[in-house]
Amino acid sequence: MVGENFAGNIIINLANLPDFLRNPILKKRMVEFFTLSEPEQKEVINNALEAGPTIPFPNFSKLFKTWLKILTTLSEEQREGLFSAYIIEVSKSPQKLIEFNLDGILEVFLTLEENEKTILANTIKK
Repeated sequence: MVGENFAGNIIINLANLPDFLRNPILKKRMVEFFTLSEPEQKEVINNALEAGPTIPFPNFSKLFKTWLKILTTLSEEQREGLFSAYIIEVSKSPQKLIEFNLDGILEVFLTLEENEKTILANTIKK
């Protein structure tokens, strides 16, 4: 996988899919993430951080909202693991966040249902 951004290509393709296809495919990929080795997980995260800003924001926002909604259906342990993995990688290269539309990302979070926001906020607090 090294050298090619397979995860990034998958993310770009997922962003362009309609909801009924995007949801099950993304959920499957997210569950598969936990079966990967640590180096593979890091690679997936870094590829996602590279691909995200290249996706037009209307498509990215749909994908990000789907990702957040799926996160609320995962176990607390899985959510913590995924958030921690992203935070660790972003802390190594914080400049990767500069290219993201952070205001737009916050707006997407705010469109979630209250119970979904609570689930994610509680995990982030931990």
